[in-house]
Amino acid sequence: MASKRNFAAALGDWSANHRKTAIFGWLIMVVLVTVLGGAAGQQTMTEADYGTGDSGKAERILQEHDLAPPAEELILVHSDELTATDPEFRSTVDSAVAAIKKTDLVTAVQNPNTTKVVSKDKHSALIQYEVKGDPETASERIQPVIDAVKDTEESADGVTLGQYGAATGLKAINDSLGEDLLRAEMTALPVSLGILLVVFGALVAALLPLLLAVTACVAAMGLLAVSSQFVPVDGMTTSVMFLMGLAVGVDYCLFYLRREREERTAGRDKKTALHIAAATSGHSVLVSGITVVVAMAGMFLSGLTVFEGFAMATIEVVLIAVLGSMTVLPAAMAALGDRVQKGRIPFVSKRRDAAVAAGTPQQSNKLLRGVLARPALFAVVGSAMLLALAAPALGMKTEKLGTDELLPPDDPMVSVAQQIGDEFPGTPSPAGVVIESDDIKSPEVTQAIAAFKKEALASGHAQKPIQTKVHDSENVAEISVPLAGNGSDAKSKDALEALRGEIIPKAFDPTGDTVLVRGELAFSEDYSDALSGSIVPVFAFVMGVTFLLMLFTFRSPVIALTAIVLNLMSVGAAYGVMAAVFQHGWGDALVGTEAPGAVESWMPLFVFVVLFGLSMDYHVFVVSRIREAHDQGVSTRDAIEHGIRSTAGVVTSAGLIMVAVFAVFGTLAMQDFKQLGVGLAVAVLLDCTVVRAMLLPSVMALLGEANWKPRRFQAPVEPPQGAYGEPAPSLQTQAFQPAPGVAPQASQQPEATVRLRGAQLPGQGQPGQQPQPVGQPQGAGQPQPTGQQPPARVDNDNTMIIVDPSRNDDLFRR
Repeated sequence: MASKRNFAAALGDWSANHRKTAIFGWLIMVVLVTVLGGAAGQQTMTEADYGTGDSGKAERILQEHDLAPPAEELILVHSDELTATDPEFRSTVDSAVAAIKKTDLVTAVQNPNTTKVVSKDKHSALIQYEVKGDPETASERIQPVIDAVKDTEESADGVTLGQYGAATGLKAINDSLGEDLLRAEMTALPVSLGILLVVFGALVAALLPLLLAVTACVAAMGLLAVSSQFVPVDGMTTSVMFLMGLAVGVDYCLFYLRREREERTAGRDKKTALHIAAATSGHSVLVSGITVVVAMAGMFLSGLTVFEGFAMATIEVVLIAVLGSMTVLPAAMAALGDRVQKGRIPFVSKRRDAAVAAGTPQQSNKLLRGVLARPALFAVVGSAMLLALAAPALGMKTEKLGTDELLPPDDPMVSVAQQIGDEFPGTPSPAGVVIESDDIKSPEVTQAIAAFKKEALASGHAQKPIQTKVHDSENVAEISVPLAGNGSDAKSKDALEALRGEIIPKAFDPTGDTVLVRGELAFSEDYSDALSGSIVPVFAFVMGVTFLLMLFTFRSPVIALTAIVLNLMSVGAAYGVMAAVFQHGWGDALVGTEAPGAVESWMPLFVFVVLFGLSMDYHVFVVSRIREAHDQGVSTRDAIEHGIRSTAGVVTSAGLIMVAVFAVFGTLAMQDFKQLGVGLAVAVLLDCTVVRAMLLPSVMALLGEANWKPRRFQAPVEPPQGAYGEPAPSLQTQAFQPAPGVAPQASQQPEATVRLRGAQLPGQGQPGQQPQPVGQPQGAGQPQPTGQQPPARVDNDNTMIIVDPSRNDDLFRR
């Protein structure tokens, strides 16, 4: 009878037998996709692509008429000693205006000596101008203007000049981002290599997962450039994809490689060990990858282009990483054989070999025994820990952070922006009212604009100066309205609400024209509203499809539901830590920041989707080992112990790599990256420790046989088959031979009979006959087994380990 191998095993076997095709095919694919992506060029999002709601509609109206507003800039002229009326102060203002005009990069320059835009205390004045050309690329051309302002400041006596605006703010973000991401990428690689060296104790084994992960990321970048022609991406998407791809790619290879090394240590030949790794760890990688992809696909339900870009990038890098780990990795391992252990690090490799020989570290054995002895206690303790960490999330405040909040606190532009906001309320981020009419110059529209300006100032919700720009040929007008407050506080939000709900309808309803409000605050509010509306469908989709995938994989609704609940608990804990640090400021200094008082608005949804996908890596890997043992006739408690013990080392190693890579985000200066890094690192750390070491085994132990019910979901147990289709050796009662090099003592042999679930023991069901105990010769009249004896070994806790080649895992009974 032919073996019913799973897809991962078949693919792994093919790759191992066609090494050159798999390896060179992978390299050719990476090169081709990279070249194709380079030729296509990556399309980044425009300002209109980010928008949603009324502010997004306003941006699109301007874009459709080729009226994208120019990048507006502000220069703060300040003196502690002089006032705006002093000759020295006025002279510095005139010099700054002349210097920026000389660059021929600015237009619409407003001199405060003429406009009288000065602070109440007369110690500050504001120069306003616009950057010529495409606003999307203004940040790339603004440097000469920055230099001109700096030169003016150096020649001034007792007067300081600070610049802030759309172009300079974006340039500061890009500069900080570029330095941060380069440092992150350069840090993540050696950190991952160091951890892998400790895990494997050999240079070749450590480099192999890293090289595959890096090439997968390179290929994904090329593919992302192609897909960005259809779904534009945010500027930081590539770097986020690289770090996530590195973490996922290394983990997938680690699962595969560690299992193959374990089987070789257990005495399997190279071919069998690689097949077992493909059929077990390879299958887990496939299921995990599909789960991550499905979870990421939930971001398409948000309706926001930025999330769609993140989803495309993550899906692409995960799929390529899965493909690499299931094809080129087994091919490379087959080509290397035991040479994968070349470059052994003496001290590390000796400790690793000792750990493999001894199984799980003693302290982990103690914890596991304690959990299984008192599962209810540890379930309560673990749940209480996660719920306590999640508590701050109940009052989580989210908002779209402004440029000055995203930049590092010590950036000079932050203090300039804050000073402008204090002395010229509403000026740094005015609301923009966009009017689209059939005849923008009609008396009705002109009167409506005048009425609007008068009412806005009279209401106290707007500040001077309110400026109007009319585009006659396009029948579009723009009104710049500095809002009361600092541009993002409650006072400004009330002003925006009054503008949209009262002042605009009162002035423009009689005209029947389209009137929409744009600007930073309007964008932030609309963005938050859109995210709030998408949370329920995204959460429902991700949890629902994940449940179905787990049900299909494990044939158990109980296990599927347990996976959902445990993941929700770890996500909730991550939310709580993020709110505690970045909203309440508890321990913000430990991560090198000052709490902005809110969590970036897109962070909760993104973190949920990412964590729900990534957490399944470990869940699938661990529960697969538990189910394998249980399907072979082991009790649920023993199966849990076997699954946790056999995966503890690899899960710890994989989790450590992922925590280290995500923690790199937390070291970056940009606020959104810092929040992302802290959230992901904390969640993965909790997932690998509290959830996998305490909650999962305790909950499954409490559920017992209910984990595998109802039976109608369970697939029938197939007759045992060999790894490559040959008849499997009988696992009925017989004397077993240990693996090479293992000589079990009599005291180590188990007293119970070992059999596959559903397998008929000799004499079973026949009166007067009893199964022979393991380790005793067959009695008279019993048919002697033929063929090769199944390999067996004695584990470090006096347990006889027997291998069922058809199920590619250890079978044991104490």
